[in-house]
Amino acid sequence: MGVASEKAALDQQGSKPADETIADDAQALSAQLKAMRERLFPPASQKTLRSFTSGEAARLVGVSDGYLRQLSLAGEGPQPVVGTGGRRYYSLADIDALRHYLAEQALAKGNVAKARSYVKWRDPGLGEHLQVISVTNFKGGSGKTTSAVHLAQSLAMTGHRVLGVDLDPQASLSALFGYQPELDLVGNDTIYGAIRYDAEARPLRDIIRKTYFHNLDLVPGNLELQEFEHVTPRALAERKSGDAKSLFFARVQAALQSVADDYDVVVIDCPPQLGYLTLSALCASTSVIVTVHPQMLDVASMSQFLFMTSDLLGVVREAGGTLNFDFLRYLITRFEPNDGPQAQIVGFLRSLFGERVLTAPMVKSTAISDAGLTKQTLYEVGRENFSRGTYDRAIESLEAVNSEIEQLVHSAWGRKE
Repeated sequence: MGVASEKAALDQQGSKPADETIADDAQALSAQLKAMRERLFPPASQKTLRSFTSGEAARLVGVSDGYLRQLSLAGEGPQPVVGTGGRRYYSLADIDALRHYLAEQALAKGNVAKARSYVKWRDPGLGEHLQVISVTNFKGGSGKTTSAVHLAQSLAMTGHRVLGVDLDPQASLSALFGYQPELDLVGNDTIYGAIRYDAEARPLRDIIRKTYFHNLDLVPGNLELQEFEHVTPRALAERKSGDAKSLFFARVQAALQSVADDYDVVVIDCPPQLGYLTLSALCASTSVIVTVHPQMLDVASMSQFLFMTSDLLGVVREAGGTLNFDFLRYLITRFEPNDGPQAQIVGFLRSLFGERVLTAPMVKSTAISDAGLTKQTLYEVGRENFSRGTYDRAIESLEAVNSEIEQLVHSAWGRKE
């Protein structure tokens, strides 16, 4: 483009108000994203989950592949789909049915411990409370949403009943589950619909959506979540003494408790800011994961985040909020093992925080990035879509992180692994 053409383009752009230009760009981008989604997930624009090989199913259930083959040949338990070459495939629902079948067999033999190793649902009668895990950091790019979605899916795959909550107005978590927030959610379809202060509030149970991932439901997010940040100051100003219902920090907790019987774990993807939404999530949480990218600027930002969080939660505690976490852990994300400065920063953090830094880091991987191009996670795309080494390194890292968090959840329930 010549100088004159560039000037003409700038003049044309300048003739339109900035808000209209941004609105046009938003509309154009939304239309393209919609077209992309419909192209990727025909015919109903809804995602589906791949099937799992018998080897993957055996690993998830905790038995050998040979044992699954014996069950299949004997016609016992849910039967796999047999593909070319006699390969056996199970859906995630089939895998869960296998767990329940094996648990029933174990109970018939009086082996309660074995049965509980298959079906990992929490038992309120044993004091196993709903585990609410907030994944948070107020710096973008720390791998927060990536960590949250893989954690939620991993817990569902290992037999837990999981509720994912997208608390970020940018709604990246919702997008990974196949939603285009500005098109698919018409209003009152986020958790804001359950925590708003007026008569338009509705039960969280009516907002929760099933996903294509067995045992994993979703409370989606979109821009209406930002309304909570706008209306809360007014609600606080108008609050009458002793009115517990208007306490902003208790609203997410109350909403989650209304559906607690249906779930074992809630995973909340927090917004990258310390506003009323994040504080509400932290007050509802039994545990917290803080994502940390091992770069000095990110670590310095985390220092400010921790100072601000401490101050704000102190105010909440003085106002009557209860803040007792089962565990608080720092998760190293986008870690490059061969990067010397990153390794030094990780060592520095471990020397400061000890066991509060998760042993396993989330490594930086092109496999995770490539999966994200089609709004998928590494658990969804499968090994055949990547070189074996790339996929195996990434999945090994993910499973190490998520297994460590799962063990912390079980420990909080008083289970002995």
